[in-house]
Amino acid sequence: MSTFDIRYFGDPVLRAVAEEVTTVDGALVKITEKMITTMYEAPGIGLAAPQVGIGKRLFVYDLHDGAGAKVLVNPVIKESRGEWTYDEGCLSVPGLSWEIVRPNEIHLVGFDLDGNEVDVEADELTSRLYQHEMDHLDGKLLLDYLPDDERADALRVLRHRILEQGHAGDPAKAPAVPKGARAGEPAPAKNRFGISLPGLK
Repeated sequence: MSTFDIRYFGDPVLRAVAEEVTTVDGALVKITEKMITTMYEAPGIGLAAPQVGIGKRLFVYDLHDGAGAKVLVNPVIKESRGEWTYDEGCLSVPGLSWEIVRPNEIHLVGFDLDGNEVDVEADELTSRLYQHEMDHLDGKLLLDYLPDDERADALRVLRHRILEQGHAGDPAKAPAVPKGARAGEPAPAKNRFGISLPGLK
C-alpha cells in the first residue's frame, strides 16, 4: 500500500484544530489503513490525521502489545492526574527532542471504526502517546510546551531548515540538531515514537 507524506513544522495543517468525524465509511477506513502503513514506515508508534494533511479528529497507533494497530476516532481526555517528565520527539519535528512535562495518568474515551466506545485508563508512555496525538488534533506541537529560551532555540533551527532546504525538516534532507547538541553531532537514539531511549542503537 502507498503511504502519505508526513507534514512537517511550518505546514499550516499542523496548527489547525481538526474537525470531528461524523461518518465512518469505506473511504475513511482506507485513509486509516494508509495512515497505519505510513506510521510503520516512518517509523512511529502513533500518527494523527493532521500529520498527513487530513483535518479530522482521529489517530492511529500501535503499542506493540500484541494487539496490532488501532484507530481512535473523536478521542476526549476526561481526566488527568500526576506529572511525568520524559524526552519527547515528534515525526513532524524530526531530529529534535525535549524533556516535556505531561500528566502521568489519563482517562481517555473515543470510538473505534465499528462505532464501539473505547474507554482507556493509561499511564506513562501509553498516556504520553495518547496525549501527543491528541495535541495534533488541537493544532498543538511540542514547541508549545517549551520555556521561552528553548523555544527560541528550536525555532531558529527549524527556520534555518526551511530557509536553507526549502522544507520544514525532512530528516532525509536536513541535519538533526537535538536539544543541547551542536550541528554535526549525532542525534540521540529514538524509539518509534521519536522519544529518546537510553542505550538504544
